[in-house]
Amino acid sequence: LNAERENLIVSEQDLKISKSEYLPSATITSSKSQENTKKLTNQSGGNASINDVDPLTTVIKIEQTLIDLGRSADYQKKKIGINLAREKLIKKEQDILYKAIEAYSGLVVAKEKEEINRKNVELKISQLENERIRLERGEIKLSDFAQSESSLAGAEAQYIQSQNEVITSKLNYENVIGKINNENNLQKSIQSIVNIPLSLENAIELSKQNNPDVKIAQLELQQAEKDITIAKSDLTPTASLSLERSYTEDLSTTYDEREKDVLKATVSWPFYSGGKKYATIDKNQSIKVRQRLLLDNAVKNNLTGVTSAWANLRSSESFLNSVRVQVKAAEIANEGITAEYLSGAGSRSTLDVIQSNSLLLNAQISLANSERNYLIAQYNLLKSVGLLTSSYLNLK
Repeated sequence: LNAERENLIVSEQDLKISKSEYLPSATITSSKSQENTKKLTNQSGGNASINDVDPLTTVIKIEQTLIDLGRSADYQKKKIGINLAREKLIKKEQDILYKAIEAYSGLVVAKEKEEINRKNVELKISQLENERIRLERGEIKLSDFAQSESSLAGAEAQYIQSQNEVITSKLNYENVIGKINNENNLQKSIQSIVNIPLSLENAIELSKQNNPDVKIAQLELQQAEKDITIAKSDLTPTASLSLERSYTEDLSTTYDEREKDVLKATVSWPFYSGGKKYATIDKNQSIKVRQRLLLDNAVKNNLTGVTSAWANLRSSESFLNSVRVQVKAAEIANEGITAEYLSGAGSRSTLDVIQSNSLLLNAQISLANSERNYLIAQYNLLKSVGLLTSSYLNLK
């Protein structure tokens, strides 16, 4: 994320560099030379007098480009580059926020399942003690007691597994979010902290305006179009105007000082370069076609992604409601079966109690997973429409 922020700064500096092409350039040059003539003869072969000089020349030159059709396109490309860097930053921000939500909710649900399994182990221990007493009284058989022992061993194994899941989830949390001192302080939530789209049509419209993948593809297509203009400008004339003032001391043996101004207009037209410039134009035309195809693909993927995210949200919500009913029914059934078994009035066996406990445990675990999946589905929809950003989530 910080790297993408730096990339935005780089794009802003590129725009400043491009803007400087519109401004004049000023150069100061100073040179000092020393002459040392070893031999000088005249036409008759005799020695001529040597009069060396040590000229000092200082030049100030101001130059302004008057015509350059490529610099305007380059400036517009750099402006597009800033928007492109911002969209890439938003895309990276969405990815990181989504990972943070997954890590946070993953640790919360791991702690919740650990607690469910811990309570289940305590329940199994209590049931095994009751079974031991009933076995001593002759109310149950040894096989019934063995079933309770097996059930306790299975519950302990599940508890150990849930503890390992907490350790893994905590490591993932610290890798994505940062150090955590007490995971028990994490607050559970099954609703997103902001409003989500209320319909598929609303989600699709929002994604067309905000999805960073689509906007990145659009901006890259615009840059490709500017590259074509820049390549074509290499075949057009350029014109510049310069003013040069020079001051020379010890100019020659005849003259001591000279101050001279030179005003020069330059026109350049690179009409042939071995086919390189035309090949560059053809290359950029192909890049434009490629970016157009990538944009079309991004639009299709966006529609598919939003539709899939919406369907997943509705599915996870329906599944959550079903699991809630399942948990309620399992609680009622387990309570009734256990009561019948303990009273001895009914025909309930130890296996019936174990099975009802197992059904209740599985329903409770399924509820914890379903609540987390429903929360993730909400944020996944926000991500697909391009709204999983710190600004929309009101994060400071």
